[in-house]
Amino acid sequence: MRVLGIDPGGRYTGYGVIERGPGGLVYVECGVLAPRADATLPVRLCQIGAGLREVIEELRPDVVALEDVFHGAHARSALRLGHARGVAMYVAAQHGLLVHEYPPARVRKTVLGHGGATKGEVAVIVRAVCGLKTAPKPDAVDALAVALCHVLSGAAPALSRRPRLGRRRA
Repeated sequence: MRVLGIDPGGRYTGYGVIERGPGGLVYVECGVLAPRADATLPVRLCQIGAGLREVIEELRPDVVALEDVFHGAHARSALRLGHARGVAMYVAAQHGLLVHEYPPARVRKTVLGHGGATKGEVAVIVRAVCGLKTAPKPDAVDALAVALCHVLSGAAPALSRRPRLGRRRA
């Protein structure tokens, strides 16, 4: 099973792909989609969508694990995060992929054993589990952690139940 983890954001969207096979977990790739800072929100969202489309078409994940909205965010930040999450869900659905959502505290608890872990602690564990010499950018680390959370929580999708897109007949 190949999992695409996504840490959505209006400014930076992290992605990380891991694969679970007979030999255990294998790191595939991670990175950060960074739309132009001077672009309008609709243009940045379009750039995020195009980047995610490329990642999905190139890396062919079986399922998407998406970081959920965190509590305590400012209303404006939460709205922008919601827009980026919507784009990620839309692109995943276009490719027939199931989307599983995980709150940040659950990601930290699953990956580290407690929900109060710092970003630095998450980076250390993700780096070790993925066998990386250096930690990727923070948004990519978060995306890999979301993917790991999906695999470690045992949420294996029923691949035959992928969403079907089509027009409804009136």
